Amino acid sequence: MKKRSNRKLTVLAIVISLLHLIPFYILITTSMKANNDFSSKWLLPSEWSFENFTSAWEKASLGTAFINTTIITAAAAVLLIVFGSLAAYPLARLQTKLNKMIYFLFIAIMIIPPLTALVPLYQMVVDMGLMNTRFVAVLNNLAAFLPLTIFLYAGFIRSTIPKELEEAAKIDGASTLVIFFRVVFPLLKPITATVLIISCVFIWNDYQFAIFFLQDKEVQTLTVALSSFFGQNLSQLNLVAAAALMSMLPMTILFLFLQKYFVAGLSSGSVKG
Repeated sequence: MKKRSNRKLTVLAIVISLLHLIPFYILITTSMKANNDFSSKWLLPSEWSFENFTSAWEKASLGTAFINTTIITAAAAVLLIVFGSLAAYPLARLQTKLNKMIYFLFIAIMIIPPLTALVPLYQMVVDMGLMNTRFVAVLNNLAAFLPLTIFLYAGFIRSTIPKELEEAAKIDGASTLVIFFRVVFPLLKPITATVLIISCVFIWNDYQFAIFFLQDKEVQTLTVALSSFFGQNLSQLNLVAAAALMSMLPMTILFLFLQKYFVAGLSSGSVKG
């Protein structure tokens, strides 16, 4: 009976995996088709055209968009890891009433839809003269994902890292910051990978804030550039597919490199409060 149930689960997993792979198959085959290839989207290209990628790269100005998106994503991710881990450490270790209130406040902020703050945020950005700057994009993403980052780090520290390590370091005369950076932070690799993947994927694919604050072509991110490119090339879906495929590759590679730590971070109680 167990073998039969295991086989059924295996078959079900394969079917679900194939269903998820269908969009990628269509995306890849479409990106390789020439303009005059009118074959069905389910069929392989009659003639493989790699020129679509160079053409899409130039027409959509993906080079500039890639640089902007990389800078914004990398800067926001680094700040999230540094500030998030530093803020989570005392919240996880010092169980005072104030810390508990602050912790639950972060959880409450996670429930609020980010777009509800769009109007006052937009007015604030305009008044500060930060429109069309990468700096405002970094700050927006830092504010949006910091509560989740603190929540994940605090849960991981509380449930995974033993206090005895820190107590031993205190006996040796180490300060709190030294204990954190030399003892605690090196043990946060799994949850750091989890935070890195979650935040980077969402920041890389951010459109709702980028479309309002990054309107100039010089600071446009990939999502805004792709949206504009799609609207201008509805009759050339092969170029749009090529551009979309190139834009998704960095995050795919990042996940493949960090998936081992990502799974370990989730399975080690990182999402427990």
